Amino acid sequence: MSKKVLLLGGAGFIGFNIAKYLSENRDYKITIADNFARGKEDALFTELVNKHKIKVVAGDYTDPGAFEQLDNDYHQVYMLASVVGVDNANSIPHEIIRINTALIYNTLEWIRGSKIGKVLFTSTSECYAGTIDAFGYKVPTAEEVPLCIEDISHPRFTYAVTKMLGESGFLNYSRILGFEATIVRYHNVYGPRMGFKHVIPHLVVRFRKGEQPFKVYGHDQTRAFCYITDAVRGTVLAMEQPNTNGQIYHIGTQEEISIGELIKYAGELMKFDGLYEDAPTYPGSVSRRCPDITKARTQLGFEPEVGWKEGLDKTISWYNSYLEEGNKVYE
Repeated sequence: MSKKVLLLGGAGFIGFNIAKYLSENRDYKITIADNFARGKEDALFTELVNKHKIKVVAGDYTDPGAFEQLDNDYHQVYMLASVVGVDNANSIPHEIIRINTALIYNTLEWIRGSKIGKVLFTSTSECYAGTIDAFGYKVPTAEEVPLCIEDISHPRFTYAVTKMLGESGFLNYSRILGFEATIVRYHNVYGPRMGFKHVIPHLVVRFRKGEQPFKVYGHDQTRAFCYITDAVRGTVLAMEQPNTNGQIYHIGTQEEISIGELIKYAGELMKFDGLYEDAPTYPGSVSRRCPDITKARTQLGFEPEVGWKEGLDKTISWYNSYLEEGNKVYE
């Protein structure tokens, strides 16, 4: 019998790509639950749903009543639903707290009355945004690093606070209620169809507008960017490999580059021949971030395949085509 799989937040960037991967590589019965506020119900989504007969259950899952539309038994639940993005955290921090907390709590309470085999909760490297700068932990950084933010009042960290709540919630509910739970912490996942409130699509828009000189915000900060296909494979491995109950895995790469390198290579791809100007970064942004993925490599067999330059080329090409076809910028 094929497995029943629920993707909460399955119309968003990562959720859509997990649905696509599972549909093409597994004989699973898939349900996508989403409010479609951010996961744009576009032609690609419609094509995927129709081709693979994916069930779609639209609803506002901050309302516990929305869960009544779902079945009460699934072999696997991918909990991806949340409001993300630095711009959102800085502009609507109260909504980040309200929405993400409600989604986590309602999901956990729905599980209490359901028969669920395993849940994978998607978290973030933002959970230890302050650890490296404040305490000097080494980079690349392993999963055991203490979770830490430097300023509890800063709106940027509201997203991280909700993800810490989710990690604790799913690990502890699972232990008490008897379902399996695994956490993955994503590190700068990017790729086509990720919206426009992220660094790479934002760069495309800025280059297309002809910004001159082109400001390089946070030029000396470093990150390790993970292409979407690698992130999806790592996520599915974390869900499906045995003996991962109660474990936390970094899903990313160890290809650490500076933001300046990223922007200037993006400029090459965009045929930019103007001047660059270093500029200060956004408040609350950390100086370095790169995951140690040894645990995912050894326990899951995860190995990133797409280098940052190849992934950047693919992503920028997609966004250029998307905009040249007359489509509008969206979240």
